[in-house]
Amino acid sequence: MARLQGMDFWREGLRGARHVLAPMVDQSELAWRLLSRRHGAQLCYTPMLHAQVFVRDPNYRKENLYCELCPDDRPLIVQFCANDPEVFVQAGLLAQDYCDGIDLNLGCPQMIAKRGHYGAFLQEEWDLLEKMIQLAHQKLSVPVTCKIRVFPEIEKTVAYAKMLEKAGCQLLTVHGRTKEQKGPLTGVASWEHIKAVRSAVSVPVLANGNIQYLSDVERCIQETGVQGVMSAEGNLHNPALFEGRNPVVWEMAEEYLELVPQYPCPLSFVRAHLFKLWHHTLQVYQELREELAKAKSLAGIIAVNKQLKVKCQEEIANKKEGVGVTGDLPFPHWICQPYVRPPPKEVVKEESGVRGKRALEEEEDGSSEHLSKNKQKKKLRNPHKSFDTSVKPKYAKCDQCGNPKGTRCVFHLCRSCCKKKAFREMADCAGHGLLFKTKYEKSAQYKEVQEADVPEKNLSESKLLQPPPEIKV
Repeated sequence: MARLQGMDFWREGLRGARHVLAPMVDQSELAWRLLSRRHGAQLCYTPMLHAQVFVRDPNYRKENLYCELCPDDRPLIVQFCANDPEVFVQAGLLAQDYCDGIDLNLGCPQMIAKRGHYGAFLQEEWDLLEKMIQLAHQKLSVPVTCKIRVFPEIEKTVAYAKMLEKAGCQLLTVHGRTKEQKGPLTGVASWEHIKAVRSAVSVPVLANGNIQYLSDVERCIQETGVQGVMSAEGNLHNPALFEGRNPVVWEMAEEYLELVPQYPCPLSFVRAHLFKLWHHTLQVYQELREELAKAKSLAGIIAVNKQLKVKCQEEIANKKEGVGVTGDLPFPHWICQPYVRPPPKEVVKEESGVRGKRALEEEEDGSSEHLSKNKQKKKLRNPHKSFDTSVKPKYAKCDQCGNPKGTRCVFHLCRSCCKKKAFREMADCAGHGLLFKTKYEKSAQYKEVQEADVPEKNLSESKLLQPPPEIKV
């Protein structure tokens, strides 16, 4: 059978999918995909899989793709991260019989992608990407697709997309943010970039970014001309987004928790989903947030979900005006609705140019807004302590090796050097908790030395002075 390409691939192979569930690491597993399909998702991606691990580890393949086949989980695209053409193709060959397309991840902006040299950190290596797509297009029986992030310049983004199309990419997903737009700097995705790519290529294009409600999906398709829209965080907070509904949270949570025993996944995946679904309610019931974090079984997570449901139903029973509405939320906190990230700080410019982030933070005179939540909590406990990691504290150095010395070490050494010295001289160091002398004096060997009355000048030569067996260095 001839392989479908371009628009034919989208219309026939993907059934003209317009509502798409994004590939999400540890979050778009089979149980969640089935839940999303029930509520309007027409095409799903697997979580990002590491091509090299997929090739070498049968258990990894079994856990992530070779599980019990589910006919309801189609159409499906398997996404890989890779930086080697041969490895990418080998992974694709192993996966092609279980899916409708193979996707190359060129959009992950996280530090792990930088260290592993994949995702958005390959977007400047056009020669390598061209080889990867060309080889996969030649060797695989299913179409090759790509998910990309944009460059700041629209022209460069368009040239990038056209290069991938020419190499053999049959569908492009364009996330309208640069690789620098992540975490607190996420900001708004550029639909202008997406529209420019759609106008420049002949293959189908999916848009990703700024999708919180079904109205956003429809508006994005109208403004950009794309074939479909992909959702990630919007879907995690409201799996019924593509239905245009905002159901109560426990409806989605209970439905998901019924699927998990049928299609098992690690408990960490389940817990993460509940944290997203109950995000707004957990800001109200902090004690249940702790219980959810500590739950060590599926039964424990289900129990916390029931408690949250009861709490919300009690609020509803009060029937007070404005009950459940907190902050700037459009609905009561027990309704599935998006989490809107705070906008990134405006970039401040000086005559000498744009100042670095660290300089801006230093000017805030002790403000903790730029610190992580854990460091903010520590700052509350120790308000006079600096948590600025750019300022390295000065330590007294070990007299022997130059490493930081123990503050209470009797020899003024680091632990490693102190341990060697204390062992050699049969001495104690309370600062490092080393008790060689004390343990030796309590040992049977010491008593034998005392009873034998060995002359002091011969003690160093006596075999009895060897350290007792229980003392390890």
